[in-house]
Amino acid sequence: MSGLKHIFNEIQYELTRKIAEGGMGLVYEALQRGSGNFRKVVAIKLIREEYSSIPEFQKNFIGEARLVADLIHTNIVQTYHLGQVGGQYFMTMEFVRGVNLEQFIERHTEQGRQIPVEIAAFIASRVCRGLNYAHSKRDSDGRLLGIVHRDVNPKNVMLAIEGDVKLTDFGIAKALDLMYNEEGKVIPGKDEYLSTEGASYAVTDGRSDLFALGIVLSEMLLGRNIFRGTSRLESRRNILTMPLPKFATLRADIDPKLETILLKALQRDRDKRYQNAYEMLTDLELYLYSDRYGPTNEKLAVYLAEIFPPDKPDTTPSVPASYQTRG
Repeated sequence: MSGLKHIFNEIQYELTRKIAEGGMGLVYEALQRGSGNFRKVVAIKLIREEYSSIPEFQKNFIGEARLVADLIHTNIVQTYHLGQVGGQYFMTMEFVRGVNLEQFIERHTEQGRQIPVEIAAFIASRVCRGLNYAHSKRDSDGRLLGIVHRDVNPKNVMLAIEGDVKLTDFGIAKALDLMYNEEGKVIPGKDEYLSTEGASYAVTDGRSDLFALGIVLSEMLLGRNIFRGTSRLESRRNILTMPLPKFATLRADIDPKLETILLKALQRDRDKRYQNAYEMLTDLELYLYSDRYGPTNEKLAVYLAEIFPPDKPDTTPSVPASYQTRG
């Protein structure tokens, strides 16, 4: 890391610690410096040195940066800059101090408790807001970009200690003119979070992300992914054929309104599913707020502090642990 530190120091980034590592990439917490003693904590994502000279990896990495550069929304982790230093491409990203949704679910399992129904529905609604923005994004000529995230899962949802919910990692997203993982030949995303069309190698659209979000919502409520099998093949088979449960029989405080939302999001026939993220967002917000004062970012922040007590250093949500390092 010392060599990297020296290289990035020359362009006014001080790498402070490694926060994520994958087979092809690394993410560091860094301090960006500027004039007048300007200092800002950011995340630096870069391709591993041994892959950085391979054109396909470069193309995917640059494609991801181009795709997310103009996605500026409170429920999406923002990318500030794409650069190249020492022969390596890197992205400067928003640093989110918090935990990912997978860690949040696991903490509840460890403590033998369930995520409150309203908190789960609120988190899903904020992811829906981010998806609605991304799915609706147009380019400067007014063309719909046709963005599909294709990897909505708990690791890619970040919960900031301030209560913000942010979707991250558009590394395998598809969009107009930015399609590097050819559908029909590859499985996009993690097997147990695929839509039926993703699991069957079909072309996906925004409705695919909503199926995945339905899986994530049900996992928050039940503490487990109902489709996860003992193998990748079994998980895909479950997504395609397993009868859906009556969720209220698995958790008593899932009421008919929330059951209806879950079942609609998880319709295998995408023409019977939510047709866009705005429809699902509307139903979730009607469920949360139509007859009561529902959850807010501030309430989620208070709840996060309860689950991850800030007075215990080993449990403080201080690492943006869901930055992905696929590319």
